[in-house]
Order: sequence, then C-alpha cells, then structure tokens
Amino acid sequence: MLIEKIDAILPQTQCGQCGFPGCRPYATAIAAGHADINQCPPGNEEGIQKLADLLGVEPKPLNTVHGLPKPKLIAFIDEQICIGCTFCIQACPVDAIVGAAKKMHTVISIECTGCELCIAPCPVDCISMLPPRKQIVNAKDESYLTSNKMLVRENKIKKKAADRARVRYELRLKRLEYEKKEEAMKIAKQTKAIKSSCITTATCTSKKTTIKAMPEHEITI
Repeated sequence: MLIEKIDAILPQTQCGQCGFPGCRPYATAIAAGHADINQCPPGNEEGIQKLADLLGVEPKPLNTVHGLPKPKLIAFIDEQICIGCTFCIQACPVDAIVGAAKKMHTVISIECTGCELCIAPCPVDCISMLPPRKQIVNAKDESYLTSNKMLVRENKIKKKAADRARVRYELRLKRLEYEKKEEAMKIAKQTKAIKSSCITTATCTSKKTTIKAMPEHEITI
C-alpha cells in the first residue's frame, strides 16, 4: 500500500514539524495529495529524494517554513530541577520518558527520537537537547570497512531506530485510545449512579411529603 511505502521512508521522529501529528498522518496526506514531499526537516534532502523516486515526481528543496534540518539530538532531563509535573511524559510521542506525578522523570535515551516536543510544556526548563552518546567501537573491528560499507551500516541503524519508533508511536496511540474509552466508561458509570441516586432521593422525598400531608389516622407503617 502506498501509505506504508511512504511511511517507511519517513524518519519516524513524530515531531509534527510537517504540520501533521506524526509521520503516519503525513504519509497519508502525501498519498492523498494533500501534502507535499518536502515538509519533513528531519528527513531533509535524502528523504525528499526517496519520496520523489517512489512517487515518480521531481524532487524539490526542503520547505524551510517547516524548519531546518539539524543533527540528531536527544532529550536530557536535569533530575535535580525536575518537579515531576508529567507534562513531558504526556507530550512524548513515543513514550520515551518515564516517571510519575511529583516524582523524578528520566528519558530512555535509546528510544528518544529528538522531536523536542517535551521542551515547551516543561514549566521549569529542566530539559535540554544533547548529542547522543557515541558507542565505543574497537577501531580494529572497523578498519576493514570502506566508506560505502560504513554508510550502509549507518542506514541500517537508522532504519532499525525508525522501525522501533514507529512501533512505540502506534502503541502509544492505542494506549491513549484505551485510556479514553476507560475514562468515558467511568464517567458514564458515575453519571448513571448519580442519576439513580437522584431518582431514589426524589422518590423518598416525595413519599415523605405525602406522608406529612396525610391525616395521622390514615398513615400506616
């Protein structure tokens, strides 16, 4: 399906810079002709070229209205300043932040896509975007790799990370939908209980009013 093919090309940052709430919605819009192929800063020229090749159209420069490409950065929470407001947890599109209300939060760095959506909601500015830690590699193990082989390996790593981010994004959407239904059922149950209580109270009040209005010799218990 075309949407899946387009989505497979997108970086799965889920940052929303394209004007849509995630890579999948953007892919859907492109397939429907409602969005252009140059609206993804994280994908940059490489992504635009791949989309152009897939769709059989001419590539075009990145539309900088949506932002500029930048190196991959990872969110870092200063745990000494964090107040545990959970706003960043709610904002993260891939559930890469863990913590609880009024408790310290932390970022699962390997799952962070660098979308930066957690920064704005933070009321104490305790989140910074930092370069990811480079893995320590034995130089002897890579000495035989040519530049092309290195590029192939890097692309495989990127794809693996993108696939993982896609899965986490979809799981988060399912979780939110489940929580929404649970909350709706809870409210419906509470509303029903309140209405039942009101009906019972109104009935009892009506009976008491009737009894008070009756002559004493007509009251039977």
